[in-house]
Amino acid sequence: MMTSKYIAGGLGLLLGLGLVDGKAEAQNGDVERGETAAGTCVACHQADGSGMNVPGGESWPRLAGLDAGYIAKQLHDFKADRRHNASMQPFANMLDDQQIADVAAYYSEMPVTAAQGGGDADEALLARGEQLALRGDWDEYIVSCKSCHGPRNEGAGDTFPGIASQHAGYIKSQLHAWQAGERDNDPQNLMGAIAKRMGDDDIRAVSAWLANQSVAPEQGESQ
Repeated sequence: MMTSKYIAGGLGLLLGLGLVDGKAEAQNGDVERGETAAGTCVACHQADGSGMNVPGGESWPRLAGLDAGYIAKQLHDFKADRRHNASMQPFANMLDDQQIADVAAYYSEMPVTAAQGGGDADEALLARGEQLALRGDWDEYIVSCKSCHGPRNEGAGDTFPGIASQHAGYIKSQLHAWQAGERDNDPQNLMGAIAKRMGDDDIRAVSAWLANQSVAPEQGESQ
């Protein structure tokens, strides 16, 4: 129990530090200019920003509704080779700093779309995914997703993206990338440490559960 308290306390400190990172990455973005600049993104991320999930193949993430600062940081990281993807790097390199800010603003204003790839999960797998996403597994020192990504896993600031209603294939591929050390552009390698404690079944479970979550305003909230 004491160990859990130390982990939780350390996590809180990391969150406090991490949320400062990337604040300057998406300033003064213009949505109309962003629509024009995003013309190169449509083939993979679709006109509505919904992305694409290819069963057994590559999945392109939903960008619609993600925080502008987060999108901008990822684009800058691709340009600076802090994040690696053979498909993304050439497109990121085509954008200057202003265009990155504009594209990020454009996608952030789009409504969140439904995810793909989580429909073939059985009840047991989804139950495990829900546990990991909402409560974690302290026996395995796996912190819950919502500890960083917000109460409904819809994102927290510009450091932790919304992962609810993200494609299962994309979540799975990123967890495997952190697990293998192929991705490490998050604060203090927090995601890498968590992913390394997860087995393949856990990764499948949480990816499927998150993909099955609908992101919509609660009753009484405005768009």
